[in-house]
Amino acid sequence: MSFDVTVQPSGHQFTVEEGEPILDAALRQGISFPYGCRSGTCGTCLGNVLSGTVEYPEDFPLGLMEEEHQKGKALFCCAVASTPLEIEVKEITGAADIVTKTLPARVASLRKLSHDVMEMTLKLPATERLAFRAGQYIEFLLRDGKRRSFSLANSPNNDEYLELHLRLLEGGYFTQHVFNEMKEKALVRIHGPLGTFFLDNDSKRPLIFVAGGTGFAPIKSMMEQLIEAGDEREVHIYWGVRAKRDLYIDHLPKKWAYQYKHIHYVPVLSESDAKDEWEGREGFVHEVVASDFSDLSAYDVYMAGPPPMINAAKEKFIEQGVKENHLFSDSFEYSADSQGT
Repeated sequence: MSFDVTVQPSGHQFTVEEGEPILDAALRQGISFPYGCRSGTCGTCLGNVLSGTVEYPEDFPLGLMEEEHQKGKALFCCAVASTPLEIEVKEITGAADIVTKTLPARVASLRKLSHDVMEMTLKLPATERLAFRAGQYIEFLLRDGKRRSFSLANSPNNDEYLELHLRLLEGGYFTQHVFNEMKEKALVRIHGPLGTFFLDNDSKRPLIFVAGGTGFAPIKSMMEQLIEAGDEREVHIYWGVRAKRDLYIDHLPKKWAYQYKHIHYVPVLSESDAKDEWEGREGFVHEVVASDFSDLSAYDVYMAGPPPMINAAKEKFIEQGVKENHLFSDSFEYSADSQGT
């Protein structure tokens, strides 16, 4: 059995098979929905069910609040149709121009940026390039059939190498292998680019970037693209970590802020101690942003980091006036079988 789905406001139509996630059906038929984690935690694919009903055959998604569900909102990466549907979601224009590939790559370098963050650079075959948008991610295809996802940290304009920031996770099979066993020149298989967390090229609004931990990687990619393009919009970068040592590439945003008067950088520690000798901002990064900007209605806000940060920031920033269509997020899942491990 299949059901017809009509997308508003575009009027696009597609069919979804019984038990098939609505996002999967849309992408399969060339309709580009926004998405990130594809597991119900990041909230990127949130939309409205205007008519009909959807169900969640697995557990109720973490990224969907009960209040949102009651108001007819749905996460289309997890929702399946139980009737014909009319839905409302902001489609991604031009996403079809990005070609997703499965490619071999060689580890060109491994460099520890901190006690638990490794910079990995990958070299593609000489005849290949991976076209991507700043903010997107790639997957490593492992021999056991599992996948590990990491955001690209380099600018799309500098695509000779692919740069990744890998956080060491206790019990994380892949990152333990990278830190303890992997050598330079190792051969890996990757798939990408993936995700719809990237800059809105049509917007001229000032920008606020909020990173948590290695969520700085996609923000770095976006910033490098903006700088290379000569974009002089006002930019505020907030990077939240636990302790000073977790600001693993702190010199770079400091350099941007020093070189460009329109770029501002605020590091934030949530668990600083005496040895940090920290004189900067403290607390949860989203609360620091909220204290600095009582009205966010004029800004585009981009957030990348762990789900608790994203969910708390989203709720707070909407209260502060940011419109949902000006709020973009990429939620990193730190678990044994998901993004960032």
